[in-house]
Amino acid sequence: MDTLQCAIVLAKFTRFEWEIGRRVEIGERYNRLFDQSGIQRVIQREGRTSVFAQYTVLVDDRVQVQRRLHQAGIPTAIHYPAPLSKQPAYEHCVHGPLPNSEELSRRVLSLPMHADLSVELQDRIVGAVVQAVSGA
Repeated sequence: MDTLQCAIVLAKFTRFEWEIGRRVEIGERYNRLFDQSGIQRVIQREGRTSVFAQYTVLVDDRVQVQRRLHQAGIPTAIHYPAPLSKQPAYEHCVHGPLPNSEELSRRVLSLPMHADLSVELQDRIVGAVVQAVSGA
């Protein structure tokens, strides 16, 4: 870690606990909103907590949904474009197809997620995803 990175990390320590709490709160709200709207999402195991480094939904026509969200001013990312079994460093470890991993790698789409995400912006993002998935 260089000096600049160290300075940034040290400055962020003062809000670390707050930021973790906010991410959990925002992630849980995303969960409720997407569950109510019928949009599939990554599920957290019962009794486990996520700090939601990113928030990921599952969509069928990812290219089209991503395009519609971009047009609506909603940034997206694809954090896992290929399953580990298709990455050169791990290909030798896999003996046979992994259909679940392969399907999910084609469907995952990450949405804006940060501790400063307002309720209004979160509502706008969820609404835009619902519209984009429905093709409206």
